[in-house]
Amino acid sequence: MTRIALDAMGGDNAPGEIVRGGVEAAVGLDDVKVILVGIQDAIDAELAKYPKDVAKARAAGKLEVVAASEVLEMDDEPAKSVRAKTDCSINVAMRLVKDGKADAFVSAGNSGAVSASAIFILKRIKGVHRPAIATVLPTRRPIRPLLLLDAGANMDCHPDWLVQFAIMGNAYSKAVLKRTKPLIGLLSIGTEDCKGNEMTKETFALLKEVKSIDFRGNVEGHDIFQGQTDVVVCDGFVGNVVLKTAESLVHSIKYFLKKECFKGIARIMGAILLKGAFKSLKQQLDPDIYGGAPLLGVPGAVIITHGSSSHKAIYHAVRVGANAARNDVSGLIAHDIEEYESTRKTL
Repeated sequence: MTRIALDAMGGDNAPGEIVRGGVEAAVGLDDVKVILVGIQDAIDAELAKYPKDVAKARAAGKLEVVAASEVLEMDDEPAKSVRAKTDCSINVAMRLVKDGKADAFVSAGNSGAVSASAIFILKRIKGVHRPAIATVLPTRRPIRPLLLLDAGANMDCHPDWLVQFAIMGNAYSKAVLKRTKPLIGLLSIGTEDCKGNEMTKETFALLKEVKSIDFRGNVEGHDIFQGQTDVVVCDGFVGNVVLKTAESLVHSIKYFLKKECFKGIARIMGAILLKGAFKSLKQQLDPDIYGGAPLLGVPGAVIITHGSSSHKAIYHAVRVGANAARNDVSGLIAHDIEEYESTRKTL
């Protein structure tokens, strides 16, 4: 059974939505055990709302609570708070992974704190310069979602780091997203080799020499959602801007559609006729179904989901964490990084 340490206190909607999503995952996902980590009384109060599901999950050995005495808030300074609040839910859950009592970690809490805790407690995979946050984005081809990294862990990057991001993204895309031969792109301002700043041009030259990946070359912002590339690499500053812009655009489109559809009886009738299409579009663009962002480059599976996560998002984050653990993504990354670094040393 795959064991998921779920930070019950992380996120804007904790512990209510987190506990609910954890219970739903324990009941609904095969061969998954959810370990809720946080303030005992707060978790118990939420569990009491779902007596039948809780009883069913506990009877099957699929639900457990581990107490933590402290909570790390969303506005806490990440590294300092992780060191100071040693018994916060993030650290307690992360130690469960380190000690082999859990196979994956999931949190909707402070992403910087989760990254810091993972690095402090789990350390880095041997040879990895910097762990990266990878996020899954929808494309025009629903069966081919895109993995973007780094999405915010590293603001200022070295070309060697971006090369490792590509290798790690390649491993995750194959293991979890089931792409047999992922196409890798480098995000730049033009597809030509000479386009971009000094970092992207140097990274381009390095990626061309990596034999273990299928490097497509430079891709531009408008290529991201085309469904022709599987992994897009960039520094964390650019990646986070892309991610936040995409999320904002989706919300804006929903707002404009709703506003325009209610301008007159004719449009209202048309909207009713298009209800099925709107529902399908909403599902395709729903970030909750993609299950959060893996932190690649640390031992074990660490999944960071957005702070406003609903119970649905938590359910899918647990699912993704279980998939990453079962497919031993960190082991694949360790192998591929070691192979790449040893090849470089012999050149």
